[in-house]
Amino acid sequence: MAEQPQPISPLKNFFAGGFGGVCLVFVGHPLDTIKVRLQTQPKPQPGQRPLYSGTFDCFRKTLIGEGVRGLYKGMAAPIIGVTPMFAVCFFGFGLGKRLQQKKPDDVLTYPQLFAAGMLSGVFTTVIMAPGERIKCLLQIQAATGETKYSGSLDCAKQLYREAGIRGVYKGTVLTLMRDVPASGMYFMTYEWLKNILTPEGKSVSELSVPRILFAGGLAGIFNWAVAIPPDVLKSRFQTAPPGKYANGFRDVLRELIREEGIASLYKGFTAVMIRAFPANAACFLGFEVAMKFLNWVAPSL
Repeated sequence: MAEQPQPISPLKNFFAGGFGGVCLVFVGHPLDTIKVRLQTQPKPQPGQRPLYSGTFDCFRKTLIGEGVRGLYKGMAAPIIGVTPMFAVCFFGFGLGKRLQQKKPDDVLTYPQLFAAGMLSGVFTTVIMAPGERIKCLLQIQAATGETKYSGSLDCAKQLYREAGIRGVYKGTVLTLMRDVPASGMYFMTYEWLKNILTPEGKSVSELSVPRILFAGGLAGIFNWAVAIPPDVLKSRFQTAPPGKYANGFRDVLRELIREEGIASLYKGFTAVMIRAFPANAACFLGFEVAMKFLNWVAPSL
């Protein structure tokens, strides 16, 4: 069983979750860029070498060709989205827990925490889907040599002009397929690890910084272990030319398995796992630190 946190303050969750999300993006975006480029690189012709032979080759070529700034391509979209997204994410998790409580002091089981985490994934998709679409398009355009979009806002404008709101939200179903189960695993794992890492006789709220970092980082690993296959499909679908996949993710899945095998669903695995631990460790530490600060400066908020 897991110890319950204090009652939710939506305003505190907004600021603390937003700060945690900014920490996550700043630490993790370079490897997210590598992940997307590996997932979306074209299949090489017979006798040709692939554009990137792996994670470190992609990192080296990006750094040589575009400098450090190349690793942060497309970061404006997730940075703009992280504050409301993580506010909604952490609020959604808390709401999911509250809905399952018969009494305010009820302690939830881990399956119930998983269900609460899944609810947070539903909440965040509304914000996540367009940000992911814009981010992926900006991340791959440098690799193709074509500069169609000058930035995040220009990309959003062009997508809306070409296909309306549906163009901006292309890939929403796949974002849901990725984030709902992955968010359940994410929060359940974090709560579980916090509990087992808390020394006997101590409160979870007194957990040390190294233990918070470890719990948050490992939660990120478990999250992405669930999320990678739908994330590969999402990246392919969101960056494909209009009309290429008429039947949605089913066409993407069939093409990938037919041409590249089942292993293609785990493209970018190394980059994702290298990124997952530090990025999510930073996220949860940022959230916990911000929440403690807010509880100190505004305990009644």
